[in-house]
This record gives sequence, C-alpha cells and structure tokens, in this order.
Amino acid sequence: MTLLALAAAKAMMASSAFVLPLAKAADRVLGPRGCCLTFHRTASSQHWERLPNRDFYVDADFLDRFLGYVLGQGWDVVTISEALRRTTSAEPAGRYINFSIDDCYRDTFELLVPVFRRHNVPVTLYVTTGIPDGTLPLWAAGLEDALLHKGHVTVDGARIELSSAGQRRAVFARIAANWDGPQAGNRYAAFCAANDIDIDAMHGKHAISWDMLDVLARDPLVEIGAHTVSHARIASLSPDDALSELADGRLRLNERLGIDVQHFAFPYGRAADCGPRDFALARQAGFASAATTRKGLVLAGQDAFSIPRNTMNGAHRSLAAMEMHLTGLSGAAAKVMGRV
Repeated sequence: MTLLALAAAKAMMASSAFVLPLAKAADRVLGPRGCCLTFHRTASSQHWERLPNRDFYVDADFLDRFLGYVLGQGWDVVTISEALRRTTSAEPAGRYINFSIDDCYRDTFELLVPVFRRHNVPVTLYVTTGIPDGTLPLWAAGLEDALLHKGHVTVDGARIELSSAGQRRAVFARIAANWDGPQAGNRYAAFCAANDIDIDAMHGKHAISWDMLDVLARDPLVEIGAHTVSHARIASLSPDDALSELADGRLRLNERLGIDVQHFAFPYGRAADCGPRDFALARQAGFASAATTRKGLVLAGQDAFSIPRNTMNGAHRSLAAMEMHLTGLSGAAAKVMGRV
C-alpha cells in the first residue's frame, strides 16, 4: 500500500493537468495558510543536468519561473518573522510563502539572492557558521566537483573511470553513502590527497565567505538565521553539546555581522533529528523560532519552535510538484508513508 501511495504521489507531481486545477479547489477549501519551502544550493540550467549531486540543487531558471508563478497567483513571499506574526495576528493571514536556504554556499550569494532581488521579495538564509569559518569540511561539494571535472578519481586505492553524467551521479551516490557519518571529513581529506586536490582552494570555491555575508546582512530582502556551527544532528548530541551548537552559532553570527539573529533551522530536521528537548534548547539559546524539515502547512496557532518546511528537491522542476507543497498534499502523503 505504501508503494502504491508513493507511486500515486509521484504521478500527481508530474501531472499539471491533475494538480493545477486541484490547487484552485484547495484555495477555496483551505483558505488562509502559509507554506515554508527550503533547499540548499542553486545552479544554472546549463549546469544542473550535469551535476553529480543535482537533486541537492534547485535550477535557478525554474526558481525564477516559480517565483513569478506564485506572485501571479496572489501569494505573498515573506520572512519567517512575518510568517510567525501572521500565525498569531487577528488580521486575515492570506496565503504566504517563506523560502529558506540551509547551510549557505557561494552560489547563495552569486546566484540565489539575485533571483529574489529581481522579484523584490525576501529570502531567509540559515547559515552554518563552520562554512565561512572554514572549520566544516565541505566533503560533498568537493567530491562532486572532482567527479564533475576529472576523467577519473582514486578512492581507497581503486581507480574509477568517469564517463557519462549518469555514471558520475551513480559514483557520487555510492561514495557519499559510504562516507556519510563522523569520519566523512577524514575520508574526504584522504581523497583530496590521493587525487591532488587542494582542499583549502576547493573549500573557497564553494563556501560562502564572511565578506559575502556582510553584504547580505545589509540587504533589506535578506533575513539571516542560524543553522548550528558544524551542521550537527542535534538529537544525537548531549544537552550541553546541543545547546553549544545552537547558542554558539547564533553568537558567532551576531558578533561577526553585527545583527541579532532570531531564527534557527535544525540540520536534517526530521522527527528523528529533533524533538521536544531540542525545541526547548532552541528557546533556551535565545531564538524566537526553530524550523524543521517535516512537511506540512503553517496555520494559525503554529508552534514557533517546530515550524514545518517542505524541501524543494531539484529533480521536481515542475509547478505541479510545487503545488503539492502549497496544497499540503506532500505533507499528507509523508505522514501516510511514515516519512516525518
């Protein structure tokens, strides 16, 4: 039954003929509501197809088209601060969307924020401070870059020839699954040494810098939030370590950028990654809100420390797929299939 439900959901996401008329009906039934959408990286259309980890990116041209679509449909694009205000206001909330970017890479500065500027709408950036500080190994970005630009790589002493884009995606998926975990940084360092990769230069190629963040912090369309120091899975840490990840990330942003960070997003963000203890720690760390990646809509009375967010998978480059989030259907499907 679960497989049938998943197949049906995928078919609906691919079908504008089904979903777009449904969106009109949903507006009449659901009325005022918010939807938080999140993703990580952005790439131009010409590069997206070739990327070994392309589902981690949203196509910048599709994002531009989607922003035009939602604005044309009468949705308001808002900050997290404004979204939370609407959940408690006695005034009509309307239909509103928050877009947030987790981690923050160089393309956040170079490609993503300019798309939002063109539409004159805000975007929320949840920054992992280990990225501009250079303390967090960007192993997935470095691995992907090597697979994209090299004809072969050496992994654990074995030479892997690289040919088609599809084969590069398969190699990336296999290596990333093997590396993922506490030893990923060490495995990546060994990989760089074996393949003559300057690990510091590679970091600089993909990481957002403090100079870039300084510029973004002064942009009235950019809301900056925190996303820990080291992108840790908060539920797996002791209370003291978890609180340090939350509080230290906020303090670093406040001191370095001269701002008062109010909002936080949990890395990973599903039910196993953050729970009631962690929501309480976010409040203790001085935040006004905390966001998850549990799918769903934002409605009146939403708990500010367990905000649902719907991930924009780069492979779903269709308005129909996005309407699944805007109508709450993706959240309902996730609950049915136990993906929370």
